[in-house]
Amino acid sequence: MVSRVLGAMGFDVYDCDSRAKEIMDCDVAIHHRIATEIDSTCVKEGRIDRPRLSEIVFSDKDKLDILNAIVHGAVREDIIRWRDCHHRPRMIFVETAILYESGLDRMVDAVWEITAPEELRITRVGRRSGLDRDAIRARIAAQAATVVRNPHPDTIQLVNDGVTPLLPQIECNLRREEL
Repeated sequence: MVSRVLGAMGFDVYDCDSRAKEIMDCDVAIHHRIATEIDSTCVKEGRIDRPRLSEIVFSDKDKLDILNAIVHGAVREDIIRWRDCHHRPRMIFVETAILYESGLDRMVDAVWEITAPEELRITRVGRRSGLDRDAIRARIAAQAATVVRNPHPDTIQLVNDGVTPLLPQIECNLRREEL
């Protein structure tokens, strides 16, 4: 929601999840690494079998770590290319659920951490993806498994709980960032 609001306000927002999927779909080297390092059944006829890949990596932390190592470098390089194409003096934003695990925390000037109660997050993801509650909980647990030892020094929290107005929080923090 925050990304959509920022986009509607004219800001450029890089969506790591959708870009990672696009990169994975197009990169034959990534296909090969997934097939050899995770499981050969994850790539069929030159395409990634996402349900199979998800089933494996969200039930095996080692396999998830391998997938992350394969994809994160490609996404970081893509972000640099994307950023370099945006020569406007305005802020740009990167949306990711795994900021620290991906190493993106070292590439940003500030972090806006969006929080919501877990049950609300589960409901939202279920509506968006069609996944069942157990699959969503497994993904949340896998993403939350990393302990952030060195949080970004410029981190602020926004609450997206469906009760607290979101737009005033965004506007306040935009003013803060522009100072």
